[in-house]
Amino acid sequence: KKEENTMEKLVLIDRFEGIATVSLNRPEQLNALSIALRVALVEAFSALKDDQSLRVIILTGKGRAFSAGLDLKELGQKGMRGDGNKKSNPDLQTAIREVGKPVIGAINGFAITGGFELALACDILVASEKAQFADTHVRMGVVPGWGLSQRLSRLVGVSRAKQISFTGDYVSAEKAERWGLVNDVLAPDDLLPHCYKMAKDIQSGNAETLRSVHQLIDFGWEGTLSDGLAQERSSNKIANADLSAQTLERNRLDVVARGRDQIS
Repeated sequence: KKEENTMEKLVLIDRFEGIATVSLNRPEQLNALSIALRVALVEAFSALKDDQSLRVIILTGKGRAFSAGLDLKELGQKGMRGDGNKKSNPDLQTAIREVGKPVIGAINGFAITGGFELALACDILVASEKAQFADTHVRMGVVPGWGLSQRLSRLVGVSRAKQISFTGDYVSAEKAERWGLVNDVLAPDDLLPHCYKMAKDIQSGNAETLRSVHQLIDFGWEGTLSDGLAQERSSNKIANADLSAQTLERNRLDVVARGRDQIS
């Protein structure tokens, strides 16, 4: 049965068959990341991290934006440091990157600056045809601090990342797909069903192996190639040592059957 939980009505969580859809819920403010929303989002991902019944998370926004970034009205009143309370600057990146489950970013609309960084914290990005990306840090006079300066270039290349960040120009969903920022572009009504199907595909794999492969890819991407290869070899020896021929044959048959279904 589908369950909906509201955290301060700013973050909605729909749980269904081991998949959690997390929605930013300030549509009239284009899901601008106020302090309260950021706190609620960190709390949401902390709760999902501890929920062993969940295997995959989909992150999206309500309305016509994924997120327009930090709440500029609030910034104009409180500045970058908020009210001085540590809770005013919750660590969204760590909360999302260390949730321990694959996170699919369903980018339904505008993903601007801080919202762009929020998207880049996801493992996989899929966009609506109405999605638009932009990095306005340089125009705002704010140095990025949520990973955009490091992650964007790894996805689209250094030259394209510099163009996006130096100009602050908007990048359409079509260009984002062409540049390798998003994997697929869908009609708005098809976005979440597509992400849900992908989540079900991910969920159907071996849970322990999925965790290992997830960690290995992140380790290699965030470190050097040589360190990543060494870590992969170490994990390979440990994880595969006890695999029996019977298990491998059963898995092989499942893979073959799945391939036939997808090709036909």
